[in-house]
Amino acid sequence: MPKLIIFILLSISLQSWADCPTDKAYPNNMFPELSIDTTHGVITVELDRLKAPLTVNHILHLVKNKRYDNTLVHRIVPGFVIQSGAFQADLSPVTVCGDVVNESGNGLKNTRGSLSMARYNDPHSAGASFFINLGDNDNLDPSADGWGYAVFGYVTGGMDVVDKIAAVKTEYNRELDAKDAPVDTIKINSIRVK
Repeated sequence: MPKLIIFILLSISLQSWADCPTDKAYPNNMFPELSIDTTHGVITVELDRLKAPLTVNHILHLVKNKRYDNTLVHRIVPGFVIQSGAFQADLSPVTVCGDVVNESGNGLKNTRGSLSMARYNDPHSAGASFFINLGDNDNLDPSADGWGYAVFGYVTGGMDVVDKIAAVKTEYNRELDAKDAPVDTIKINSIRVK
C-alpha cells in the first residue's frame, strides 16, 4: 500500500510540473505592482520583470491563480527577514506547478525592503515561498562561493506594515516544525496585481 501512495503522489507531482504555465502573465506590464493585503495592513511591491523575468512570471502566475490567498507569514527573524508563501492558513502547503530557475545573478541585491525567493540548499528549488528583507543582507547575495537568493522586487509602500509584522512575538511551532514562527497567526489575505 505505501508504494501505491508514493506512486500516486509522484504522478500528481509530475502532472503538476507538466501544468506549469509557459505563457507570460500580464504581458504588457514590465514592472507589475502588487497589493499584499495582510492581517496587519497592506504592503505594495513592484516586481522587476527586466532583471528577474522567470521569477516574476512564476510569481504572477501564482498570484493570478490566487495561490497566496489565505496563506501564513510563517517565519519572522527580526532584523533579517519575514517569510511567507509556503503554507495555507490550515497549515497545508501552498500548491505550485514546479520550481523556478535561480536568477540571483541578476544584479539586484538583498537590501532592506527587497523581496527574494526562499529555497532549500538546491539553488533551483524555489517554489512559492518568498521573504522580505528587513535589513541589508548581503550574505544572501551570490558570491564566488555559490548561488544567492534571487531578488525579484521591492516594497514601495507599507514598509511600516512589514516592520509591524517583524515586531511580533515568535516561538517554535510544533505543527510546522519551524522556529521563528509568529505566536499569533499572521495571514496574507490576498495578493493582487494593482
